[in-house]
Parts: sequence; C-alpha cells; structure tokens
Amino acid sequence: MTPDWDVYPLETTDLVRALPGLLLAWDGQWFLKVYDEFDWGTAARLNARVRAAFGRIEMRTMLGVLGKRYADDLPDAVRVLRTYIHSVFAAGFVSDFHVVGDRLDAFVSVCAACEGARRAGLERTDQACVACETLWIAWFKTLLPNRHITFDIQGRMGYGDQRCHFVLQFERMFDAES
Repeated sequence: MTPDWDVYPLETTDLVRALPGLLLAWDGQWFLKVYDEFDWGTAARLNARVRAAFGRIEMRTMLGVLGKRYADDLPDAVRVLRTYIHSVFAAGFVSDFHVVGDRLDAFVSVCAACEGARRAGLERTDQACVACETLWIAWFKTLLPNRHITFDIQGRMGYGDQRCHFVLQFERMFDAES
C-alpha cells in the first residue's frame, strides 16, 4: 500500500503552463551537455535530429488528441499547429501564418530557444535555427504526409534578422490513404 503523502494541490492549468518551460529547459540542458562533451557542431546536428523526431511526436499527439489521422488540408494543418503552439508550446514562441493556395509563409517574432542560446553565451547563437530547418518539415510531413514540401528560409533571428520567415510550398504527391 502506498503511503498517503501530503502534497500541494495544483490546478491542471498551472501544470499545463509549467510544462512548455520545462520542455525547453530540458532541451537546452541536453544541448549544453552535448556541447560540453563534444563541440558545437555535434551538439547542433544531434539537437536538430532530436528536435525533428520530437516534432513528429508533437504533431502525432496533437492529431490523436483532436481525433484526426491527418490534417484535412493546409489550412487545417496550420490550425492544428496553431492549436499546439497556443495550448501546449506557449512558452516563449510567437508566430503568425499566412496561407495562399499551397504556400505557407510562417513568421516567428519570439523564439525562446533562440533567446536561450543567446543567454547561454556560446560561441554561436544559431543552434535553434539549425533545428528549425528540419522541425517545420517534420511538423508538416506528419500533418500532411501526402505532400512534398519545400522549405525556404527568408530570415532568421539567430542570424540577426528581426524575425524568422519561412516559406513552405506544398505539392500533392499521393492520397494519404494509398
């Protein structure tokens, strides 16, 4: 029998607000320890691989929570991602999306990962940018697996731009059911 320990009462909303910050701290600490053990290039490369893998998990989880197998189309995929950003990944990430046809322009004006890299005082502050190069494709390939996605970087805060600007172009390859 488990003892009845005295615990502080917590509201679910308080826990939901704490989790994104904890995830970012875990990610940042993981990067820093790999950097300490090896070097910046190895840490950035491994971080990008891990972040893309986790990005697929994030979107599969969101689709499951929403009772969906895939997003219906590009506007629906953006809606799923916005829901995730707003409801789960809310810690220090501000973005805006513009969809025209099969093109998505994604703008990021606040990025906690980029800010964390600056605060860490490393030799370079663009490690979050390296991870973003694969993260956006991982998110959308999970949401829209029947699309070929091209990803073009127009601006990145980690390289001194005022905001990040990514252009994703989607081309239908096959039906998701095939």
